[in-house]
Amino acid sequence: MNRILKAVSVATLMAVAPAALVVTAPAALAQGSDPAVAQVQGFYDALIASMKSGGTTKSRYEKLKPAIEKAFDLQAMTATAVGPAFATASPADQKALTDAFSKLTIATYAKSFDSYGGEKFPVEPASIARGSDKFVKSKLVSGNETHVFNYRMHQVGSDWKITDVLLEGSISQMAQKRSDFSATLASGGPSGLAKKIDALANQTLG
Repeated sequence: MNRILKAVSVATLMAVAPAALVVTAPAALAQGSDPAVAQVQGFYDALIASMKSGGTTKSRYEKLKPAIEKAFDLQAMTATAVGPAFATASPADQKALTDAFSKLTIATYAKSFDSYGGEKFPVEPASIARGSDKFVKSKLVSGNETHVFNYRMHQVGSDWKITDVLLEGSISQMAQKRSDFSATLASGGPSGLAKKIDALANQTLG
């Protein structure tokens, strides 16, 4: 469990998301007809399979990559994490930022969830609507410890994709990323930030 808590502990440094992001309202859809819930469940199924496979961080990275690219809107997440500078960056810099951020996201899951010890990831059977977004509530249960992971999602074509992870129910991972990236973005611009994120991803992969 300590390996997972190392990843979760980063959340203690995050700014709490606005109250509008806290998932408490009862508006919901039945699981059988809710593609947002199915998307999160599919990601968890792939994550557990990767954990059970063991191996190296790089081997788990390759196993998780298709599932994360399917479940997460990595370009939208990159734009949120970078902030307004993403929209004004050149297409080449936008691609470099998205590629690096995607690599770091996948590498972080591969590194943090490195083996299986009976962990469970129960997902509530109904998503909660907030305007054009949906929120899917879930938990990580390991032994006597429980951590809440809620997912903010939006529709991309016919799919629902994750745009933010709210750790412990309300702490925005994207808000923390923007805070983490701000100094490098200010000093090095989009290209400098892309290089920094890529270096962090390579370091995570080992």
